[in-house]
Order: sequence, then C-alpha cells, then structure tokens
Amino acid sequence: MSEQAEHSSISNRSLKLIIAGIAAGIVITITILGLAIAIFVKINSSSTSDSSPSAGSLLGDSIRIEELMDHLKEFQRIATANNGNRAVSTLGFNQTLDYIRDTLAINTDFVVSNKYFPIRQFGLNSDPILTSSINGVDKTYIYSKNLATADFYHIDFSTAADFSTFVPLTAIPNVGCSDSDWQSANPPPNGRVAIVKRGICAFSDKGALAAKYNVTALLIYNDGASPDRVSPIAIALGQESFLPALFLSFPVGQELANAALNISNNAGVRLAINVKELPLSPVGNICADTPTGDANQTIIIGSHSDSVPAGPGINDNGKLQWFEILLMCF
Repeated sequence: MSEQAEHSSISNRSLKLIIAGIAAGIVITITILGLAIAIFVKINSSSTSDSSPSAGSLLGDSIRIEELMDHLKEFQRIATANNGNRAVSTLGFNQTLDYIRDTLAINTDFVVSNKYFPIRQFGLNSDPILTSSINGVDKTYIYSKNLATADFYHIDFSTAADFSTFVPLTAIPNVGCSDSDWQSANPPPNGRVAIVKRGICAFSDKGALAAKYNVTALLIYNDGASPDRVSPIAIALGQESFLPALFLSFPVGQELANAALNISNNAGVRLAINVKELPLSPVGNICADTPTGDANQTIIIGSHSDSVPAGPGINDNGKLQWFEILLMCF
C-alpha cells in the first residue's frame, strides 16, 4: 500500500490510543478512541504533494515540550510521595491513573470510565535455594538481592517448588526460542529441569515453550555478551506462568549447561522456592472514548503508564507524548 493510500485508509477509521501499564510482565491499558485520528486526517488533507512533510514528522514537531515536562514533573511528584515509584497495584500507580483520568475529564470531551481486572501478586517467604550435583559433587549457589554478587535470583511469578532429590538437567540448544530448539534437546526436556540461555525472544516466550514441553522447572541464564550481561537479573515470566523458575548468572548457567550436555555427568539440580500465597489484586484501567468514530474500524496506538518498583519511570516518556497529543486537540 502506498503512503497516500495508507493515509486515505486511516481517514475512514477511528483511533484507539492505548497507554498501557506494564510491570512484571503485566499489561494494563488505558484506551482512548477516535480523536487522535483528527490529527492524522488534518495532516493528510493539508497537502498531497510529494514534497510535503510526513504525518509522523509533523505530529512529532507538534508535541509541546513544556507541557510534556509538566506531566513528567507530576509523575515524579507522585513517585516521590510513594516510596519512589509508581509500580502497578501501588498507591503511586493508582494516583497516576487518577491524574490521567482527571486531566482527560477536565480538558477533553472523552467519555472517561474506570475498569478493573484481577492480577496475580508475587512474593517470597524466604530466599530460594539452588544446589547442583555434577558427577556426584554437590554445590550450593548464592542468592542475593545484590545482583552483582549473586549466583542466581528469583523470577517473578515463579510457582513454588521443593525438590527432595536432584532432578536431571537438560540444556536447550541455541536460545530456546523455537519448537525446534526444544525438540532437538538431548535428552528430551519432559520431566526434567531445562536450562536455557538468554537471547533473541522474550523471557515469557521461553517460559511458554518450557511449559509446552512439560519441564519440571526452568533455569534461564545470562548470555555473557557484555560486562552488564553476566550477573543474574530481575525478570518476570508473566501472569500466565505456572513454572518454578530461577535466573542464573552467566558463569553458573554456562557451568550447568555444559555439564548437562554430557549425560555421563549425571547433572541435576535441587531447588526450593517458597512463594507467598497472596490474593488476586484488582488493577484499574482508564477507558476514554470519543463520542464519534467507527468502533468497527479502530486504529490502536499504545504506551504504558506505570513504573517498575525500582524507580519512578520518568525517563520512559513515550506514554506522555500520546497523552499530550490528545490534550492538544482541544
């Protein structure tokens, strides 16, 4: 489709702008229908010459930096008042949603509503334990919240586990991002602990394939590609994950993966992950719909509104660009 034809197609549709809150693998959306399309339509109709600036460049140039900074400062104020973050399910996150909702309600004619859905929470009762056995030699690894000194770290939304015996390891070839990787593993991963290197696909994709091939637990390890990819990192496999899982440093992961490649090493691991039993937590969405537009032909544009627990999320300002574009329509 040509650029001009694509713009013509857009003009006949409504636009859904999604500002999504993403934390620990969770996707929470604030959905805005219709009006932002007016910007694209106006730009498209202003000129049909080949020399005219693209819609994207004009749209970007129209963002008012001072207004964007005002929103950033407000988000920073919210984070500062709430333990330095606006993480999902926290008071800081809810105050962020309040700010977005109130700003839209005051400054636009959107029909603004709140919607809620439940999400899993995650916590540990105690530090996880990981021990390996290679050729009959046992070794216990270091868990620490100081990732620079840790051998391994927990993965959010891991399920509980307490292995009474060593479970055999299987190393997944390549980076475990395709069915062929898992199907070519020797021995097959079914009923074993799979160890797979970081890379290429999302961690949640590796988790989904691990579940598909019926592993007992999943160990992901860093790839050692650069100095900042050696230590374990904090990740989540997502709300849909129901596997025991840990993240290993590159040296530990490489050691276990190499041992698992030779069946005669009799390589196995024993692990304990004591997960808290927590209730589902309701998480809010803000839905802001334009009063006009064809709901059956909707364009979706997205970003997110929350931060990670470790910080305020202020430098991640893509969400505010779309927020400001909506407001400048009025």
